[in-house]
Amino acid sequence: MNAPVPSGLLAGHRLLITGVITRDSIAWHVAARAQEAGAEVLLTGFGRPRRLTERAAKQLPTPVDVLELDVNKPEDLAAVAAEIDARWDGRLDGVLHAIAFAPEDALGGSFLETPAESAKTAFETSAFSLKALAAALLPALSKAEHGGSVVGLDFDGQVAWPIYDWMGVAKAALEATSRYLARYAGPQGVRSNLVSAGPLETIAARGIPGFNTLADGWNAGAPLGWDTSDPTPTADAILFLLSPLSRAITGEVIHVDGGVHSAGPVGAG
Repeated sequence: MNAPVPSGLLAGHRLLITGVITRDSIAWHVAARAQEAGAEVLLTGFGRPRRLTERAAKQLPTPVDVLELDVNKPEDLAAVAAEIDARWDGRLDGVLHAIAFAPEDALGGSFLETPAESAKTAFETSAFSLKALAAALLPALSKAEHGGSVVGLDFDGQVAWPIYDWMGVAKAALEATSRYLARYAGPQGVRSNLVSAGPLETIAARGIPGFNTLADGWNAGAPLGWDTSDPTPTADAILFLLSPLSRAITGEVIHVDGGVHSAGPVGAG
């Protein structure tokens, strides 16, 4: 059973949520629960999948708009920042970075054969984009009453997971990027943190070759157990980091994985 969202936790907050494709997306659940907690929300999408994002946006408790954003295009980042200035008087309380991509030849066990261009694509889209998004929105985030919050979705970059390959390398880079972002954005009152989630059944996860092999053993290896069909524990940790309750936390990685990160290899007894 889902825990109730504290009423008013995000009252008056304005949040930009990336990474929603369908209702299965972790980011969709963040947006839905943020609305329940009192926040105003905008989503982003781009290209052909944007129509799916717009459909998912209509299924939120309060339907919302979807802004065009390819995070690798500076002109899109500038346009989103301008829209926030016009729509929300230039104030943004938080942003969720739920963006990751690696070409097929960078995943699935072909680590040693992956060409440099594919590794670079994984890095730019999955790690550098955190800095790019935060930098574009920093003027608006710095106006947040309780400090702006940048939150990213992670998958433990300290471990060389099977099949994850160059996406794992990109996630390690994402963790380093968040730490440096915390250092450089902190003086403007903006914090940067990540939530490292266990495997969840999303469209993005299903695109990783061999994902089920990793997910199937997670519950056995998690001291608390793990439900790959329930994204709400991850969403709730993100809500905490977007809220004023996390106002003195930055540069952190919070693991929401049933405890696997602390208990050793998945499936070890």
